[in-house]
Amino acid sequence: MIGVPLRLKTAVALVLLGLLTLLAGIGQKTIWAPSETFTAAAPADTAEAPLTVIDQNLRTLHGGTVKINIEGDGNFLLAAGRPDDIDAWVGQTAHNTISGVSEDGKSLQVEHSDGEAAAPNPAGSDLWVSTESASGELEYSWAPPADGDWALLLASDGTQPAPASVSMTFPNDTSTPWAIPLMLLGGLLIIGGIVLGLLSARKPKGGGVDRSVVRRARSRAAAGTGSGSGSAGSSRATMIAAGLTAAVLAGPGTAAVAASPAPESSGTPAVEGEAASPVLLDAQFRRILEQVASAADAGDAAKDAAQLTGRVGGTELEVRTQNYKIRSQVGSYEARMPVRSTKLLTTVVTTERDWPRPVMAVTQGEGNVVPQLLTLVQQSPRENYKLVETTPLQPGATLPAVSRTGTETLAPADKTGLLYSGEEALSGLADRLTTADSPYKDKLVEGESSPYIADTLSYQAEVVKAGENGNFSFTHKVVPESTVVFRTEDGGALVLGRINFGFEGTPKAAGDKLTIGDDAAALAGGKETTTGMVLDFAESVAVYVPPAGSTDPMKLVAATRGLVGASFK
Repeated sequence: MIGVPLRLKTAVALVLLGLLTLLAGIGQKTIWAPSETFTAAAPADTAEAPLTVIDQNLRTLHGGTVKINIEGDGNFLLAAGRPDDIDAWVGQTAHNTISGVSEDGKSLQVEHSDGEAAAPNPAGSDLWVSTESASGELEYSWAPPADGDWALLLASDGTQPAPASVSMTFPNDTSTPWAIPLMLLGGLLIIGGIVLGLLSARKPKGGGVDRSVVRRARSRAAAGTGSGSGSAGSSRATMIAAGLTAAVLAGPGTAAVAASPAPESSGTPAVEGEAASPVLLDAQFRRILEQVASAADAGDAAKDAAQLTGRVGGTELEVRTQNYKIRSQVGSYEARMPVRSTKLLTTVVTTERDWPRPVMAVTQGEGNVVPQLLTLVQQSPRENYKLVETTPLQPGATLPAVSRTGTETLAPADKTGLLYSGEEALSGLADRLTTADSPYKDKLVEGESSPYIADTLSYQAEVVKAGENGNFSFTHKVVPESTVVFRTEDGGALVLGRINFGFEGTPKAAGDKLTIGDDAAALAGGKETTTGMVLDFAESVAVYVPPAGSTDPMKLVAATRGLVGASFK
C-alpha cells in the first residue's frame, strides 16, 4: 500500500500546480496584461536647434496611429512632407533628428547635427502637404496623407530653437500568446490530479493479494527499478509543468512594452518596380494654384507687377509687367488672359525628385475662352512654385493624355523613346515660324482650325510687302532654359517652352521714317525713327512629340505671344 500515499501526494501536487498555471494564464489577461500604449519622451538634455526632424520610421514602428505631444514657448509649426523634401529644405541648418525609441520604451533617441544657426521660416512652404500651427502646446495624431513615406518637421520661426519637449505615444503589443495555453494546461493538470486522487482512493476488490502483482513487484525490485518507480512518470510530468509555469511567472508581460531600437538608416529602400511618388499631391497642387491665381488677379487688377513676384516669375512675369506698362498708357491694349485655378481640367506632375521641379495645370475659368496651360516651376527646395508660362490651347487642338498620378520629365536633349527630343521639337517650331518653306513644314503641323503658325507667317509676309520705307527681318530663337518635357501616356511627350520672336526694321534710304504702333511706342518712348527699330515678343508654346517609330508629325497644341520690348537703334 506504499504507492497509494505517493499517488495521493502527486494528485495534490498536480491540482496545486494546475491552479498556479491557471492563475498564471488568467493573470496574463488581467493583472499582468500589457498596457495598450506606451509613451517615450525626448531627453531633457537634448541640444537646442532651430529645426527638429521626426523620422519617417517612427510612424510605423509599432503600427497604428502615433500620437505626438509637443510643448514649447510661443508659436511653433509642425509640417508633414516627404522625407527627401524635408531633408532638402533643412539643408545645412543645425537640427535634431528624432530617430528611434530606447529599448526600455521610455526615451526617444535624438541625434544632433551641427550646421547653420538659422533657417528661413518654414511656414508657407509648398513642400508641406499639411501643417499644424500651435502656441504653447500641440497634440497631434500622425496619420499618412497618402501612400509612401512621410516625415515631420518641427520649428518655431527658423531662428528660435524648436520646442524641446516632445513625447510620442505608440500602440503597444498587447498580445499574450501564453495566456490560453497556460489556462488549458492548468485545467488539464487540475483534472489529471483529481482523477489520480480518485483512483488512488479506491479500495481493491477482494481481501487477498494478487500474487501476480507481487511477483511483478519483486521482478522490478530485482531489476533495480525501485519501489517508487511507478510514480516517476507523474513526477517528471509535474516537474515539466512546474518549469513552464515558473518560466512564465518569472516575467509575465515584460516583453510586451519593449521598443524597437532606432533603425540603422533613416531612409527606406525603394522596392524594385515601385512607382515613383509625384512631387505634389492633389490637395497641395490645388492650394498652390489658388495662391498663384490670387496673386495674378491682384497684379492684373492693380496693374502692379510687384504684387506678382511671390507667385509669378520667368516669362509670365516679364510679359505681364510689360503688359501693365503698355495698358497704363494705351487703354485699348488687350490684357493678358486671366489666370484661373478653376475650372481645373487636369494636372501634370513630375515624379523626378531633383530641382527644378516643373508641374502643369490646365484650367478654363472665367475669362478663359479656351483652356489654358499653366506651367509652374519650383527652382529650389526653399522657394515656392511660380507661374512661368501661360499658354492657351489652340482652337480645335487636343491635349495629349498625361498620367494624373505623376509622370516622367525628360531633359531637353533627351530623345529616349521619342521621335524628336524636346530641344529638336522647339528648334523645329522656331524654324517653321521663321521660314515658310522650312524643312519642318510637314514634320510639325497644327490643326485645321488652329491659326498660330499660319497667322505668324502671314503677318511677317504682309509686313515685308507693305514696308515701302523699310527693310524688315524676323527671327524666332528658342530659350533653352525654359524648355520642359513631360512624358505622355502613349510614350510621346508634351514639350513646353519659350521662343524669342525678334522683329527688326531699318529705313531703306536716308531720311525715311519707320512708325511703330502705340503699344510698342509705350515701351520705346516714341512712335517714329529714322535709324531703325527692334521689337521683342515672348512666345509661349506647347508641342506634342509622337513616340519613336511613329509616322505622325509633331503638333503645335498651344501658343501665344506677348510684347516684352521695343527700342530704336
